[in-house]
Amino acid sequence: MKTVVKANIEDLDKIVNIDSGVIGNTSRRDYIENAIKLGHCIIAKEEEYIVGFLIYDTNFFECSFISLIIVSPSKRRKGFASLLMDYMIRTSPTTKVFSSTNRSNIKMQKVFNTNGFIQSGIVENLDEGDPEIIYFKSK
Repeated sequence: MKTVVKANIEDLDKIVNIDSGVIGNTSRRDYIENAIKLGHCIIAKEEEYIVGFLIYDTNFFECSFISLIIVSPSKRRKGFASLLMDYMIRTSPTTKVFSSTNRSNIKMQKVFNTNGFIQSGIVENLDEGDPEIIYFKSK
């Protein structure tokens, strides 16, 4: 059974383990811990196992901004990113939700398009030679 719930601090090590499995280190541990404490981290579960997470904030022009979506590589293409996004849209503290991905990240662009997000702009110079595409969806 697939579920999505807000993360709690007891989930921290499992979330960091998923993240480090993707990026190769635990450098975002404090960032993830802070998001959990603020109530800005949600997790996707399959049965009792955490398989992915989403972190957001509300500092983007007073709108929600999904800053990180990570799904365990072995659980990708099974709908978990979409479940996280759907939950975020339904429970967002703001009407407008934004996110972004690099132009080179075609897979994530497809996830945004599949979930009804539309392109809202491009930011140059974050990653040299790989512009950031901003996406938007409203409740």
